[in-house]
Amino acid sequence: MRLFFRDQLPLIGFYLLQMLIVPSVYWLSGEARPISIVLYGMLISTVIFVVYLFVRYAQLHHVYRALHEPKQLVREPFQPLGHAPMAEAIKGLIHEQERNRQQELGELRTRNEQQVVFMNRWVHQMKTPLSIIQLTLEDVEDQTAGSIQDELDKMRKGLEMVLHSSRLEQFEGDFRVERLSLGEVIRGSIAENRRLFIRKGITPDIRIEGDLHIYSDAKWLRFMFTQILTNAVNYSDSRSGKKVIMTAYVQGDRTILDVQDEGIGISAEDIHRVFNPYFTGERGRQYHESTGMGLYLVREISARLGNQVELFSKLDEGTLVRFSWMNQK
Repeated sequence: MRLFFRDQLPLIGFYLLQMLIVPSVYWLSGEARPISIVLYGMLISTVIFVVYLFVRYAQLHHVYRALHEPKQLVREPFQPLGHAPMAEAIKGLIHEQERNRQQELGELRTRNEQQVVFMNRWVHQMKTPLSIIQLTLEDVEDQTAGSIQDELDKMRKGLEMVLHSSRLEQFEGDFRVERLSLGEVIRGSIAENRRLFIRKGITPDIRIEGDLHIYSDAKWLRFMFTQILTNAVNYSDSRSGKKVIMTAYVQGDRTILDVQDEGIGISAEDIHRVFNPYFTGERGRQYHESTGMGLYLVREISARLGNQVELFSKLDEGTLVRFSWMNQK
């Protein structure tokens, strides 16, 4: 109602101006007409004008109500707006915009799917030359082979990150929840990254209370653990036998996994942004291999898998990443 009156303010203003002009014309013309007749004419004109406003509001109240709540109109663009010519014109405009929006969304979705397919094929094609180089290195025993092997591991992890990042938008069709032994998944992740631990001189320390099980997707879970373990090792000082400690336990109705490193830590001004995409932070810029995508992907995957992930850190005192899963009854 308020928007309607605001829209009609110019018309109401002109009407009031007319009500002042008509008596003034009679008065200036010098015609002797009783004041009662003039007032009667003004009353009839006012009644007609008020009736017009009521009729107009009845015709357009759906339009004004929709315009008063634009968010609702965006969510429900095909809601009824009445049959007045103005309402029909606005409805046609909104429907055309919605059709254009849906068409653009469809085109964007198609391009995104094509890009995902291309990235998947490209990653798998790149794995072939990496495997050939890996086989070739097995016949090489000099110091150069170790450096090449390290670079191969980096390339392999980079390709895995690209592959999982491209699949993230199609996550619902690319995961399978099953009952997993948390200890087996942790040990498997460490085994996949054993060369990194050895190269950096970091010791993994597994501490698991009993035989803990969780419900999750093994492939995505290993990818998340690899990101966290890679960060823990890369940001740790290899001097004096540093460790990465993995502690699993039950707390209340949740199963907890803590991954604690003894590395350089994260500054207080950066810790609230480490899960943002492409954010590397002050310490990340010191390590040129940092992409700023690892923790972002961990958070996104955790949200889709239904587990929680938290990060605690102090500068020069290490970082703790905590995963937690709700226990199934």
